[in-house]
Parts: sequence; structure tokens; C-alpha cells
Amino acid sequence: MFRTVLAGALAAVVMGLGMTAQAEVVSPEDQIKLRKAGYSYMSWNMGKIKAQVIDQSVAYDQGQILAAARTLDAIANSGMGALYGPGTDRQVGAQQTRVKPEMFDNFPDVAQLSAGLTAATGKLVDAAEADDRAALRTAFAEVGQSCKACHDKYRQR
Repeated sequence: MFRTVLAGALAAVVMGLGMTAQAEVVSPEDQIKLRKAGYSYMSWNMGKIKAQVIDQSVAYDQGQILAAARTLDAIANSGMGALYGPGTDRQVGAQQTRVKPEMFDNFPDVAQLSAGLTAATGKLVDAAEADDRAALRTAFAEVGQSCKACHDKYRQR
């Protein structure tokens, strides 16, 4: 429980501080490019877990599951909120974005959603470390729901 509360508080602070500090050193075009890369990497790791734990279409490998869970947790805690700087609410150069402009007026809500993601990925790591497949399925669903909660509010179709 303490880890969840601490992760949520840390995510909110990082989100707030990172918004200005990082945005000053990375161009808006690169911010969009980097955040898209981060989310793509998260998706790829979610796919590995899904294939092994949910679909069981690939042989289960606890080491791969743990690595994927830790990767998801690291990205969730990486401060990617800093990649939502001014001017990244629209296409910049060759970089398209699907973020809704209203997200930029709701950073406290986004920080709360981000805290939910960090809590969910933390549970996923715990389940992977314990090699508990039932807990993995539950935690995987929580991570997916956390992603969906943000997408539903702040991602254009």
C-alpha cells in the first residue's frame, strides 16, 4: 500500500516538475516522437505478457514476463509527462499526435491517471516476481484499464 501511495505522489510531482524542465531542452517535434516511442515500447511489452499469460499462445517464460513487467513499470515511472510540453498538442513537423488539446488544461487529472498507471505496473511487477499467474492476469487487466482510462479521456480516435 505504501508503495502505491508513494508511487502516486511521485508521479504527480514528476509530472508537474518535468513539464517545464524537459520541455525546454527537447523540441516539441522530438517530444512527440519520444513519447510515441515510449508508448509503442509499452505496447510491445504488454503484447509479450498477453501472449504468454492471457492468450497462452506462446510458452510461458517467467523471466520474460518479469522483464516485460519491469520495463512497463520503468516507463510508467520515467517522467514521460515531461514530453507533453507546449506546442505538442498538435502536429509538429513530421510528427502527428492523437492527444486531445483539453489534456493540456487538465494536468491534475492526468497526474492522477498517471499515478494509477504506476500503481498498476507496480502490482504487475509484484505478481511477476511472485510468479503468480492469477495475480498476473489481474494486474495485467489493471494496467490495461489504466491505459484505457487515459485514452478514453485524452486520446483522439
